Amino acid sequence: MALLNLSLARLAALSVAVGSSSLLGAQTATAEKYAALVMDAETNEILHSRNADDARYPASLTKVMTLYLLFDAINAGEVSLTDKMSVSKNAAAQPPSNLKLKAGSKIKVEDAILALVTKSANDVAVVVAEHLGGTEKKFAVQMTEKARDLGLNNTTFKNASGLPNTAQVTTAYDLALLADALMEQHGQYYHYFQNEKFSWGRMVYKNHNDLIGDVDGVDGIKTGYTRASGFNLMTSAERDGHRVIAVMLGGATAKSRNAHVEDLVEAAFAALGGPLDPTSPQLRGTTVFASVQTPANPNGAAEPMLNGKPFSAYKAEPVNLALAETTEEDVTEDMIIVEGDAAEDLASVQPSPALPAPGASFSVSDYEARQTANAAKAAGVSVSEYEARQTERAANAARVAEYTLRQTRR
Repeated sequence: MALLNLSLARLAALSVAVGSSSLLGAQTATAEKYAALVMDAETNEILHSRNADDARYPASLTKVMTLYLLFDAINAGEVSLTDKMSVSKNAAAQPPSNLKLKAGSKIKVEDAILALVTKSANDVAVVVAEHLGGTEKKFAVQMTEKARDLGLNNTTFKNASGLPNTAQVTTAYDLALLADALMEQHGQYYHYFQNEKFSWGRMVYKNHNDLIGDVDGVDGIKTGYTRASGFNLMTSAERDGHRVIAVMLGGATAKSRNAHVEDLVEAAFAALGGPLDPTSPQLRGTTVFASVQTPANPNGAAEPMLNGKPFSAYKAEPVNLALAETTEEDVTEDMIIVEGDAAEDLASVQPSPALPAPGASFSVSDYEARQTANAAKAAGVSVSEYEARQTERAANAARVAEYTLRQTRR
């Protein structure tokens, strides 16, 4: 693999790819969430790019860098797979997704790897950070330094888990480079990302990357989700000796994200199997990827869920925002605040500037008003104008549905 091959071919590909965008210019991610990039892992040729150099929130894809530094430490002889790492009060206090580790307990390095890959456990990420860096803050500095070493020039880490931090940003291109670097430099550990299940105590946790075992050739590597980021996925697949890396950020739902990434993977192998014009190598795959549709509502994060139902389905009654300990067992009718990939397990609501602090109470109508105001602000219009636009969109959708029904009956 040509790890940091910043060739003219990449620049040319970025200039002609559908929806390619300008280089990162801000230190915080914009309201827009969607971005995608597909790369030939052998040559680093960019097969497809949309918003790939624009700032985005990595969410739990952050843990790929956390694991990268852990693999570095194992190779350097600083730790071994059988070593046990101590759980601090800070680590034990991390919100879901987590293993509910107790302060003062210990976890083996290999178990930590599996917990990060499958369960995406935030408490385990902090355990690793504190074990290797002393504090999570110091470890985050090391993560950013490693990012620069690997050519991830538009990535900054502030924590080891991917929990919300407006200064923790990356790009789809940088994340593709990270995946490529991990497979090249730490290929002997890549098999951990193929694990579909992880057992801890009496619990068995399923890998959130549903493409593994479902899409031909897909064998890793990581999902991520926060309200700010949307549903993210970094994946890799190999067929007939060709390996591709696909990154999608900002999906509206896990299901739509998975479907889109599957389309990207299929298009990538179709492009690699097609003829290459020696006079215009940068155009390889342009026609193939042009048929891949941008996901519907690409910048809309999934609607928050309460006990597995859309939040809007509940009556306008006050609900308690007390932080729940888990989303893995039966839940009560209290609001569950989840950070990380647990959003793909059961109920999920991400704390955001729009939400009151945990422990406060608010009604559904209050919440919806806050969300509408934020959306209007992001769109640069008044609340009344934003609501009018949404009403018109709903009316248009109804007219389209009615027309489709009439045509079907004919």
